[in-house]
Amino acid sequence: MKDLKFYILGATILLVFYLMAQYNRPKALDWTETLSNTDKIPFGTYVLYNRVTDVFPGASVTAYREPVYNVVTNSKAKNATYIIINNVVVLNEYDYDKLTQYIKKGNDVFIAAEIFGTYLNKKLKISTSAEPQTADPIRIGFVSRYLNTYKYAVDKGCTDRYFSKFDTAQAVVIGKNENEHSNYLKFSMGKGNLYLNSNPLMFSNYSILQDQGAAYVPIALSYLKNNGSLLWDEYYSRGRDGESDSSLRVFIRNSSLRAALYIALFSLLFFVIYEAKRRQRIIPVIEPLRNSTLEFVNVVGQVYYEQRNNSNIATKKVTYFLEHLRSKYGLKTNVLNEEFLTLLAQKSGVDTALLHELLRQITFVRSNAPVNDSELIALNKNIEQFYSQSR
Repeated sequence: MKDLKFYILGATILLVFYLMAQYNRPKALDWTETLSNTDKIPFGTYVLYNRVTDVFPGASVTAYREPVYNVVTNSKAKNATYIIINNVVVLNEYDYDKLTQYIKKGNDVFIAAEIFGTYLNKKLKISTSAEPQTADPIRIGFVSRYLNTYKYAVDKGCTDRYFSKFDTAQAVVIGKNENEHSNYLKFSMGKGNLYLNSNPLMFSNYSILQDQGAAYVPIALSYLKNNGSLLWDEYYSRGRDGESDSSLRVFIRNSSLRAALYIALFSLLFFVIYEAKRRQRIIPVIEPLRNSTLEFVNVVGQVYYEQRNNSNIATKKVTYFLEHLRSKYGLKTNVLNEEFLTLLAQKSGVDTALLHELLRQITFVRSNAPVNDSELIALNKNIEQFYSQSR
């Protein structure tokens, strides 16, 4: 027990020192690509969310953490520009159908993503790919002759993605990269437009805080209408409202807290295993109950054999046999005459000759005459034969 206390005390001291060292060390830059409007890390969208009204003057911005179908259906702003920015944006058929209805009424929708999901790829006949890694970032720009083409370049893979496939009959190319690969498309639907951009990281804090990124984003968003209302999607980056605010998720997202949580869990697991090994009682082996019926029969048989009381044995066998006839066939056994024999033969199906012999032997035993070994054996044989032939 003293050894256990020593281990626990030592582990606690080490854990406290580790947590203090983790808490006081300089925090490493978090490069997680959240693209969330609440994150000030490099790949959050805090800057754009709070400065988007510079591109849409006077517009009211409302953030939603609901699927596209819910936002378009329940949103009070029926005439609004809808912006979705995330690495992966996957729409199902219901989202897409509702979104296209929303666009056809005269609204613009902007989606910046590296992956657009199977359904959107199928409906718009698009697919995305990444440029090969190079020492210098890929330069991107706009196809308009009034804008500077291939001017904008931001590192960390912000400009690597492009549309490797799209339907030229539906899509209008707005932007390309220096390899002449399209990265910004426009799809006209009714009175509105759907804009797809394959470089969502260009709209992150890291990009906007650089000169070229800060110049690119306003131009890219200026293609959208300013209806006075702006719907900002946070569903794809943060999930539904309330899903990502649990205490455990806070631990997982913070590297120091995550390490402390894992150490605590492994320490607890080690303690449980150690205690179970040291304190578990020895489980006694319980022998199964022995079947002593055969031994009892052998003992009783031995007693009768040693006494050599054949008449007593014969009387008991006759008594048990007659009880069997009464319980199974419902016969009265006080008078064993021809009428009894006929009824027994009909009900049991046993040969009449065997029954005649059995009744003779039973009458003989009832007369209290001495029974020798051969007579006892013959009686037992006939009774067993009756059991085998009866139905």
